[in-house]
Amino acid sequence: MKKRLISLAVAGVLAAPMVASADGTHVTIFGRLQAEYATVDVDGFNAQTAIVDDALQSRWGLQVAEDLGMGLQAIGRVEFSFNPGAGSNQTAREQWVGLGGEQWGELKFGRVQSPFKDFAGGQSIDPFAYTSLHATGSGGLMVSSQNGYGAGDNSFVNSAVRFDSPVVEGFALSALLMPGDADKRDPVLNPFVSGSGNPANAGGENGEWDFQVAGKYSAQINEFNFDIFGGYSRDNVSKFQKSFGGVKDDEEIWRGGALAGFADFRLRGQFEWVNNANPFGGAATCTDAAAFGSAVGPVSLDGGRGQCNSAMNANGDGYLWMAGADYTIGNTMLIAQGGMTKAKSEGFIAKRNVENITVGVIHNLSRRSSLFGGYQRVWVKDRNLVGVDADRNVYSVGLRHDF
Repeated sequence: MKKRLISLAVAGVLAAPMVASADGTHVTIFGRLQAEYATVDVDGFNAQTAIVDDALQSRWGLQVAEDLGMGLQAIGRVEFSFNPGAGSNQTAREQWVGLGGEQWGELKFGRVQSPFKDFAGGQSIDPFAYTSLHATGSGGLMVSSQNGYGAGDNSFVNSAVRFDSPVVEGFALSALLMPGDADKRDPVLNPFVSGSGNPANAGGENGEWDFQVAGKYSAQINEFNFDIFGGYSRDNVSKFQKSFGGVKDDEEIWRGGALAGFADFRLRGQFEWVNNANPFGGAATCTDAAAFGSAVGPVSLDGGRGQCNSAMNANGDGYLWMAGADYTIGNTMLIAQGGMTKAKSEGFIAKRNVENITVGVIHNLSRRSSLFGGYQRVWVKDRNLVGVDADRNVYSVGLRHDF
């Protein structure tokens, strides 16, 4: 009995500072744990199998909210990801502070996800997002840009402001701005000077802004429901990047897509057109998570598992599309999807075509826990890889738990 009382007392002492410091602020601890037994088998290379979470879906964080009255709240989020099977250090995800309410929408300042990732398409329409079976990096869906404007698993936009409107008659808008003041953020990367900049900072000339805008319409009529979405992204490059980095022009991306469902059956698709892919963190790059660790181009040569086939050629144009269907039986979702990336030639860099198909299943053990698994085949036709066959087979089974 005494031991129980001592334990309760210790728990109370530890909890008291958090409650006292909150003083009307609601703090929620949340997170997700995930691990996969996954094999990536690139033709001509040794198959790489691991029990890890290379997509960095595992995370923990704090969600903060304080009621300010008139339906308005002060809100904030601090979030970190980690890889349970690899023992890796924590990596920053979303970290922002803002204001929000059902009638006002949400305004965030800090490190945020892009509308192309979680609002209009992107990860929101891929059932296998954040797994080794995802469409990101495999060809067919989403740019995986390091500046965070794409939909890479672990890509986020630094130094940004984002606004999500309330839903009005089924319509909603989202917009993101990132200041490109080179004097303040040193966003340029000089290829001739080691450590001269960070490619994860998109950057622009003084006074320019990089931005994304997206919109969607959602409706439900009896058992039929659908979402239609579209968006535009612009990454302004600096004079320095044009002069010394060989960047041709500002990067532009247009996106459109839809998701339609009837009862337990759903269809979805997305198309992206990329113009002037920026090699300094833009659509010509991949995140580490999209590549499943470090990789050289579309083929892993240095220990990574090489899932970078959604990237465009530097300064080049191209497009990506995907289509898929799923059917839910009880707690089990059956999934089939596929897509294509076409990176057009640019200068001395030849064009590259990538196609993929994915089949798999997600079974919900409960509201918070699920099993998933499947198979993915990727065909790579890269004229820059002479004598190398970069086709791959991916097999995976995993477990996920939310808390």
